[in-house]
Order: sequence, then C-alpha cells, then structure tokens
Amino acid sequence: MPITPTNLSTESFEEQSQFGRLPSGVYVPMLAFFTPTDEIDIPATQRHTARLLAAGVTGLVVHGSNGEAVHMSRRERRQVIEAVADAVRHEADSHCPVPILAGCCAQSVRETVELCQESKEAGATHALVLPPGYYAGILNKDLIVEFFHNVASQSPIPLLIYNFPAAANGVDLDSDTLLRIAAHDGIVGVKLTCGNTGKLARLVAETPKVRNGKRDFFVAGGSADFVLQGLVVGAHGTISGFANLAPRACVRIGALFEQGKLAEARDLQHEVAKADWLAIRYGFVGVKAAMPYFHGQGELSTVEPRSPFKQLPQDGPSVKEIQDGMAGVLEIEQRLVAEAAAAATA
Repeated sequence: MPITPTNLSTESFEEQSQFGRLPSGVYVPMLAFFTPTDEIDIPATQRHTARLLAAGVTGLVVHGSNGEAVHMSRRERRQVIEAVADAVRHEADSHCPVPILAGCCAQSVRETVELCQESKEAGATHALVLPPGYYAGILNKDLIVEFFHNVASQSPIPLLIYNFPAAANGVDLDSDTLLRIAAHDGIVGVKLTCGNTGKLARLVAETPKVRNGKRDFFVAGGSADFVLQGLVVGAHGTISGFANLAPRACVRIGALFEQGKLAEARDLQHEVAKADWLAIRYGFVGVKAAMPYFHGQGELSTVEPRSPFKQLPQDGPSVKEIQDGMAGVLEIEQRLVAEAAAAATA
C-alpha cells in the first residue's frame, strides 16, 4: 500500500508548494550506509527510506551532517540521491510527493551551483546549503549574503540555508543576516542547528516582511531536543538526525502539539531530548551504533562509518550508555509501531 506522510499541516505538498513553502513536519537527515567493501549500500539506503516514510515523516534529507557527504565522491553522492528518489517513487503516495533535500555544500558559488544541478538531475527537490566557512576570518556578512543570492539565482532547485556553526568553521548567521538572505525568492527555508530558539522565533515573525508579505519561508530547528520548543514559537517542523532512530516519536510530538495536548507533548519531548543528547555527543557514529537497537539486528550491517571513523563496539561501554539512555524512547517507538500495525489491520 502507498504510504502517505503525516504532516503537521493538513495541506498537501502541491497545495503548499504552489505558495512556495515546504510542507510542515519532520524531515530526516538520513544516515549513509556502506557495504563491507566500502561501496554505497543501495539496499540498506532504500530499506531505511521505506522505513522512514512508513513512520509518517514529511521529507528526507540526504548528504546532511549525519549523511557523511564529506566522505563521498560526487559520483557516490549522486548514487545516494538516486537510490532515495527511486525508493520514494515506489513507497510514497503519488498524490502527496515527498520533498528530498540534498546537501549541496561547497566553498565557492560555482561548485555549489554544480552540486545543486547534479542533485536535481538525481531526483532532489531542494538544496540544503551551508555558508562558506573555510576563509571565515576574512569572510564578512555581505559576502555571505551575496554567496547565497548568487547560488539561488543560478540553482535549478530552491535552497534552504543550513546554519550549523560546527560544520562551517564557526560561522553562525544571526537573524538579521538570515533575513537579508531570505529576501531572495529562490531561498525558501532555513535549518537552525545552532539551537537558538530566539533566532527561530524572530525568523518566523519577520520573514514575511522581507518576502512581500508571504508566509512561505520554512523555518525548522535542527535537532530533536527542541522540537516542541520550536513549534511553540512557530516553527514549521524539525530536521532532526535522531529521527533516523525514532521517527514516530518525533512525529508524535508535533501531532500532540497540534492537538493541544501540551502535557503529553512535554513528556515525550523530555524523553526525546534525553536520548538525543547521546546522539549529539556521539554524532553520526553513535546514531549508527543504535540502528540495530531500534530497527533490529538485521541492521548490524549499517553501523560501519567510513574511514577515518570506526564503529563503536556493540559490546562496549559507549553502546551500553547509548542503549541505557535511549531505552525510554525505544519503548515509546515500539509502542507507536505496534499501534500503527494494529490500526492497519483493524
């Protein structure tokens, strides 16, 4: 049966996209999977895509910080996007297309535009772009604004700004700079992995003023530990790496908020935040280590990161800490899976 993503909004992708905004909900920065011979693991990638869609996520992100894009060649990047796009075509409801955001991060306008073009050809609908940071010491705000505007003017797909200082040599875009960037029609959203909910609130409130009154700019937090906090001040969703492990729990926070069940939403957010802290501390290596814990021992083949990183030993203290710290969310996720299965057979 086709899977229809569960959005925080009842509007379809077509209804929202005609106004230029991405549909609200949970977007997952997907992990990258490799075979024992260090090739892209297409079956694991497509299996995980189907799993996430079945959980009701709204969109998928490839080549984000969890996706090890910096460890891949251009050919491999394209392979991953094509694999995800192919799985989406087979798994998703054709009447509710799934946005596929591709990380297109490079230091020059020229290469960034090339990545955007290649991503579109492979099946991506949007590009997620970091500010250039290699020469951060001599890069001023005007040049960063110009960078984004030049890329957006030449890209065949719309852009989302990716504000993640740790991945951009400490470049942290403030709300004033982000508003200047957001004035370009080809830039349709922002992911705030900086975790600044004050910045998030300002962008939600102020972007219509720089976009001719249109409320078409997608604003999302970049971590599962502040999904609810973001929604309270107007975020349109979240782009959270922890949703690789517990997508249904992340989706449920938004659903509870929409239903006005704030006490339940807070309780669930507390559990998610506790577990997400371990994902933040250990990074994508820790998220990979937890894959068999959440999705079954058949996913042991997906835990290996690409060199120079090494997998966390499944019988070691780090994985034990991850399992203990994520046990509460695992129980919730398993319950939500069981509820969905029961509803499907009712």
